[in-house]
Amino acid sequence: MQLASHAKSLRPLLLLIILARPTGAAAQGGPPVADSAKASRQNPRALPSVEVIGRPASLSRIPGSGTLLSNARLWLSHVTSAGEALRKAPGIHVRDEEGLSLRPNIGVRGLSPTRSTTVLLLEDGIPFTIAPYGDNASYYHPPIGRFDHVEVLKGSGQILFGPRTIGGVINYVTPVIPTRAGGRIGLEAGNRSALALHARFGGTWEGTGLLLDVSRRQGEGARENVGSLRSDATLKTVVPLGRDQSLLFKASYYAERSRVTYSGLTETEWAAAPRQNPFRNDSMLLDRTAAAATHRAWLGAGVALTTTAYAYRIGRDWWRQASNSAERPNDASDPDCAGMANLNTTCGNQGRLRDYAVTGLEPRLQLEGTSLGLTHQIELGVRVHHESQDRRQVNGDFPAARTVGSATDANSGIVEDNLRRNTAYSGFLQHRVLAGRWSVTPGLRIEHVRYDRVNRRPVPTNPEGIRGRTSLTQLIPGIGATFAASAGTTFFAGMHRGFAPPRTEDLISNSTGGIVELDSELSWNYEAGVRSQPATGLSLEATAFRMAFSNQIIPASIAGGTGAALTSAGRTLHQGLELAGSLGTASLLGWRHDLSVNVSYTWLPTVRFEGERFSFVGQGAGDVIGKVYADQNAAGTRQRVRVTGNRLPYAPEHLLTASLGWVAPQGFDFSLEAVHLGQQFGDPLNTLITVPDGQQGLLPAATIWNLAANYNLPGLQTALFVTLKNATDKLYIVDRTRGLLPGAPRLVQVGATTSF
Repeated sequence: MQLASHAKSLRPLLLLIILARPTGAAAQGGPPVADSAKASRQNPRALPSVEVIGRPASLSRIPGSGTLLSNARLWLSHVTSAGEALRKAPGIHVRDEEGLSLRPNIGVRGLSPTRSTTVLLLEDGIPFTIAPYGDNASYYHPPIGRFDHVEVLKGSGQILFGPRTIGGVINYVTPVIPTRAGGRIGLEAGNRSALALHARFGGTWEGTGLLLDVSRRQGEGARENVGSLRSDATLKTVVPLGRDQSLLFKASYYAERSRVTYSGLTETEWAAAPRQNPFRNDSMLLDRTAAAATHRAWLGAGVALTTTAYAYRIGRDWWRQASNSAERPNDASDPDCAGMANLNTTCGNQGRLRDYAVTGLEPRLQLEGTSLGLTHQIELGVRVHHESQDRRQVNGDFPAARTVGSATDANSGIVEDNLRRNTAYSGFLQHRVLAGRWSVTPGLRIEHVRYDRVNRRPVPTNPEGIRGRTSLTQLIPGIGATFAASAGTTFFAGMHRGFAPPRTEDLISNSTGGIVELDSELSWNYEAGVRSQPATGLSLEATAFRMAFSNQIIPASIAGGTGAALTSAGRTLHQGLELAGSLGTASLLGWRHDLSVNVSYTWLPTVRFEGERFSFVGQGAGDVIGKVYADQNAAGTRQRVRVTGNRLPYAPEHLLTASLGWVAPQGFDFSLEAVHLGQQFGDPLNTLITVPDGQQGLLPAATIWNLAANYNLPGLQTALFVTLKNATDKLYIVDRTRGLLPGAPRLVQVGATTSF
């Protein structure tokens, strides 16, 4: 083809360009593009999804830490949430919130887990957070049952998947459409009103593939007056367009109806009843509709073009009475909220009403060939991305209000009316050179982000509201290398620029439209490690890492709580070691009974403030010595306290997930898992004593035990299972940001799945 010949003539020039690591199985060090093209012509459905790692064999060429959480491993322990799944990967800290994993707080290598803002979350290679550039908060997270497996990538390879290139990329991959018609239905029930139904059906008819996945799940959370009902439906279809092209279309709908609050408990409330929740009128209503289309074409030997268009809308109404335990009640100046006795009678509430719209288009061109005795894998692409946030806060007159309050009440009415928009243009180039046992992968990404914020509430000086605009541009380089010491052992190393853009609301002032001096988060990230499979059924990986920030944003809370405002934390340093290993006796020793061991461990000895860093202590009337304030309007005298050398909050030194599995030839299997979470500080001052509002002090270490057992009925495609999550019913603290929050209590579930 003519385009292929042009590409061939351009290869000498392209080889001189610094590129970033390709996507898809072929580009991840799996089969060459030409081989994949041949397989695709035989079966168009074989065109790969956009993946950040691809097949397990692809790890041998990836110059960084990578983890594939397989379907088999997730099934053996019957994970019911994203948090359960991700704790099996080294370097990942998931902080619970409501005990249902509706909005998991995911941190990587000591980065803040709050709202997962420091990690890039993808579904089939497409971002799904509410506003990846303007507000990368995970108020929505898809149900884990929708996916086949999970990929976790850290290191220099992640610069292909911006805008956030600091901590890591987590990609949830949906199942491949089956060749033959069939499906699966699962039903489970348990304590805490747990009930779930999951059905999947798919097949291929005259070359066109179709897969439908639907689920409905309900349950109670970790506290009283907390529960959720979630419905999810996903439709995926692949249509072959001739011999060398295909079109994949996917649409999904998700609905959440939850009783859930932001507020934690005070120390007194925790001592009296740690699972109580006085905010029984708080609720979350969330709807998300999404669609994506991916066109993939083989343009000739070694040349492939993948073009993805995506769009989604999220409506999120969160009605709540307070954002933290210090706001008891919501507004002490309101006589209707003069004390906790009025909380559920006359005290008003706040409706945080949000609508988000996101669209994007991303073409990626892959080239592969040989020159000067070397193999070259090249990928370049661009992305245009637009998002808008329509944000209103409406205060109601009474606890269960769901409409704006009376205009005569100073504590009711429309408090916020904002429109925030971001347009981003990205480009990336990568060049992987393979020379015998060596591979070298330099890369470069560029991000240009435009910000626009409109405060639509009229003011005397501007009846049409206040508007502010700005933009930023950032170059993000990276380079990595691998060395295959033997057939099963690979050494890897890499470095890259970590980048995360600031939120729109933090960069542009709401009151003036002026630009706030808040820089992007920037770091230099380094990795070195080894992964080895010395024998079939035995695999090991060890990674040493260092993240040196010139500017890290440390949020005390995304929406309320102590130190609600985001501030530039300046220099920070993260250093540690990750270890992962797995062993299976069936493959290793040929045993009929397969005993398996999986271990994931993270040691984070260093995660500290660097340079001259300060926090504040309030000592005014009614304040408690030691309380951190970031709010300039905080009451009382403010004293600046040096925190240089202190450990960052919510960064445990030790994380461990270890499991023992047994699969018997009679169709029975069993899994025992221990999840250990090390001690953490709840504030930058590293406070050792607690304060009455519950927002400071240590979070003690805790170990949670999970069990699961499955039995496959002989002669039938049906499995029965039982699970115990937090089998010992351990009571432990997971968060102090807005007051004390407990981890999920014991959950016992039984269920069955049948395939057809």
